Amino acid sequence: MTLLVDTSVWSLALRRDASSPEPQVQALRNALSGDAIVVTTGMVLQELLQGFAGPKARLQIIERFAALPLLQPDRQDHVAAAELRNTCRRAGIQIGTIDALLAQLCIRHDLTLLSTDNDFALAAKHCALRLWQ
Repeated sequence: MTLLVDTSVWSLALRRDASSPEPQVQALRNALSGDAIVVTTGMVLQELLQGFAGPKARLQIIERFAALPLLQPDRQDHVAAAELRNTCRRAGIQIGTIDALLAQLCIRHDLTLLSTDNDFALAAKHCALRLWQ
């Protein structure tokens, strides 16, 4: 299995104050230990860097993410993400622009999304997004 890990899970996993009891964080740890392939995208990296303070945290995030394959969305991914977002909106589901693009990357590359964000569970009912269970 190949996982795209959402910012919500990385944020919990990278906190210094406490070990998160969330099953998604344990799934990330297992994946990083060799149970699965973990990939990322620049948007997740950027969100993490915006959310953690200090040069030490910044450097640690950049170093850790350097080991992960980085997916780059192309023009068609942006077009398809807009359609996915519009489909969800017509169904009464609000999904953000970045979340729609993450979902589209998962669909295009046949990835499983690892997230704690319930918006993805709602969106998955209206597209081919596969979520970690």
